[in-house]
Amino acid sequence: MSTPLPQAPAQFWEERYRSSERLWSGDPNPLLVREVDALEPGTALDLGCGEGSDVLWLASRGWQATGVDISSTALERAAAHAAKAGLAERTVFERHELGLSFPEGSFDLVSAQFLQSPVALDQDGVLARAAQAVAPGGTLLIVMHAGWPTWMAKDEYPFDAEFPTLQGVLDGLALPPAWRVETLETVERSLTSPDGRTGTRGDHVWRLTRTA
Repeated sequence: MSTPLPQAPAQFWEERYRSSERLWSGDPNPLLVREVDALEPGTALDLGCGEGSDVLWLASRGWQATGVDISSTALERAAAHAAKAGLAERTVFERHELGLSFPEGSFDLVSAQFLQSPVALDQDGVLARAAQAVAPGGTLLIVMHAGWPTWMAKDEYPFDAEFPTLQGVLDGLALPPAWRVETLETVERSLTSPDGRTGTRGDHVWRLTRTA
């Protein structure tokens, strides 16, 4: 089992975002783009939106997108990026500590990109709530790391982590028959470490449609 760091989640993530002027690249997650690009735009919910890159990409494609994060700093940056891009009217940002609170309503797309944390997170409970928030005919998209990069030795792992399996997450969701699996796969991508070592890392992808 994973052993989460003892720090309070809100404090951990707030300090993480405040440690840098920009934590992430600003580009949308490529597996979100791959899985969602052909979908008809509607309402979208991005869980753990960070600085808002996925929310902005969705809004630019015609979605009415809501981004949720635990960090106020991340959400302030996301809203500023949306305003600068002229997408403020198509975006909403809300602060939630997922597992303790969750946005109201239902959505045509609920996306959870790398909802994995070194501090306490009720991942199973959040994903179950995410599925409940999908409107009939809508899509649940989950992407998670399958393990550490291959160039990392065990003594380099920054924290203890238990990575999910494709079938394990699907079984944990315990979805009723009114769901259809569209994508269930592991995607390998090439990576280079900060010190120049090369390797790969696997990401699991689940895309499911609520048919009724």
